[in-house]
Amino acid sequence: MADDTPAPDPSPRTLNLFATYRGTPRLWEASEPDRHSALEGWAVGLAAAAERVETYQVYPARAEADLLVWATVEVTEPEEPGRFFTDFALALAPYRQWLEPTGTLWGLTKPSEYVRRASSTTIDPVEGERLPHLIVYPFVKEHGWYTLEPEERRRLMGEHIRVGRQYGDVNQLLLYSFGLQDQDFVVVYETRDLARFSELVHELRATEARAYTRRDTPIYSATHLPGGAADLLA
Repeated sequence: MADDTPAPDPSPRTLNLFATYRGTPRLWEASEPDRHSALEGWAVGLAAAAERVETYQVYPARAEADLLVWATVEVTEPEEPGRFFTDFALALAPYRQWLEPTGTLWGLTKPSEYVRRASSTTIDPVEGERLPHLIVYPFVKEHGWYTLEPEERRRLMGEHIRVGRQYGDVNQLLLYSFGLQDQDFVVVYETRDLARFSELVHELRATEARAYTRRDTPIYSATHLPGGAADLLA
C-alpha cells in the first residue's frame, strides 16, 4: 500500500510552463546570422522572465512545433504568476514575426498525497540536471476516480508507484492544473533512453489505475538543446 502521509514540502511551490513554438516562414527564409540573432534575442528575454528556462527541439517528433520552452518560477506570493505570464508574453512580442506559439501546458507543484517523501527520481525544476529527453503531456482522470474512497485511491496508486520505482533511470514531475487549464495534471518525464521510457509506460498501461484515465494526449517528446534555441540552427 502507498504511504498515507503527505510528503513534506521543503521547497517553495513552483509554476512550470511548457510552451511550444513553430518557426514562421520569415525565420526559415532569413539568413543564418539573422535567424541566430532573433532566437538569441528571444532567449535573453525569456531568461529575464523566469528563474530557469530550458529549450528543446520538438520537430520531427511532432510536426506542429519546432521548439518547446520549459520555464520555471517559484511562487511565494499570489501576484507572482500574473507577473510571470506578463513578462513571458512580453519576451516573445518583438519576435512574433519569427516564432508562432502553438500551445501551452502549465501547472503548479505541491506535495503528493500518496507518498511520504520525495523520490530520488523526482525532478527538481529549479536546480536539477536536465536529461537529454523530455516527455510532457496533459492528464485527465475520470470522474469516478474522485468518488473513490481515499484508501482505494491509495491502493491503486501504490501499484502505479511500485512499477515506477523499477525504473530509477526515469525522472518525473507531477504538476497540478485543476481549474487552471483543461487538464487535471501535467505529467513530465526526463530520460536518457527513450526505449526504456516506453517500456515504463507499457507496464503502467496494465495497472488498475489506468482504467480511470480519461485523456493523456497530446504527448510531446523533445530533445534538450543545452545552448538554447539557436542550437536548432547549428
